[in-house]
Amino acid sequence: MKINLQAQNNYLHTKIQTSSPGQLTLMLYNGCIKFIKLAVQSMERHDMEGKHLNFVKAQNIIDELQATLNMEYELSMQLYSLYTYINEKLFEANVKLDVNAAEESIQLLTELRDTWAEALKLTSNGEKVKVQ
Repeated sequence: MKINLQAQNNYLHTKIQTSSPGQLTLMLYNGCIKFIKLAVQSMERHDMEGKHLNFVKAQNIIDELQATLNMEYELSMQLYSLYTYINEKLFEANVKLDVNAAEESIQLLTELRDTWAEALKLTSNGEKVKVQ
């Protein structure tokens, strides 16, 4: 089991080191959605420690997404506000055990992730995506 975990960690480390910034952003969206879903599952099992741990991981990812924004663009300012809203919803879900707030966060992040994935496809096909 220890060898399997080490192999997984090595794979993830290599994947992160060789990914483009766009792919890394996509991985952050996927990770955030995963942690929120795990937090909701923990709530359903009355596992308050697991709930809290996973919501905090999701919030840390949102903080990272905010920190990487280039605030010279209007879109970045709008994303910053959206990330702040999502972080507030995650805090609410964690403290008030509000599944609806968690589900709203998942929905918003899924839309962002899907849009980001489509933009990556367009840029990899030689088409340019202008962000301003």
